[in-house]
Amino acid sequence: MEQQLLFDLLKKAGTMNLGQSLENRFETLLREPIMKISSKVRGLIIAAIILPLMGCMGAHQHYQQTHGAQERQMTVGVVQKEIRKGLSAAEVAEALGSPNIVTTDTEGREIWVYDKISTDVTYSRDSGGLSAILLIGGTSGATAGGGLGSGNYSRSAGAQSKTQRTLTVIIKFDEHNKVRDFAYHSSRF
Repeated sequence: MEQQLLFDLLKKAGTMNLGQSLENRFETLLREPIMKISSKVRGLIIAAIILPLMGCMGAHQHYQQTHGAQERQMTVGVVQKEIRKGLSAAEVAEALGSPNIVTTDTEGREIWVYDKISTDVTYSRDSGGLSAILLIGGTSGATAGGGLGSGNYSRSAGAQSKTQRTLTVIIKFDEHNKVRDFAYHSSRF
């Protein structure tokens, strides 16, 4: 059956108006063979194209899965807004989460240190290409002949950017476990 379809395509290609646009020639050549494919096979082809795409996840979804809510909220702005002298240790923990380091000074008062490092990597990629299939055919009397040729061109370009940010917050508590002083330092490189 495939041989007959190819023979019919070549025969049709030999009798086509070469003044037609390339798009119209492809449509004229391929309409009938595509319609001859059973609906089950067309369904399988569509499923084979769509199903792999359904499992794809966007960058924002990946980010949401790899970063907890507390990590996203730990910024200089949050520290400036939420932390003030007189807050209890429980209120600080609610606002910033658990500290990385808990230590005491010489008088036995707690000091909490939050040391956060974040790396943002951004990728940008662009690719494109062009493919062409050339069907050449002709007839002479009862004989038909033809050939199939193709060409391909593609290109790809990309860039990557990497930024690191650090935020260090030091909170000093008094003997009643209330904030007596705090300081922070932020850097980006």
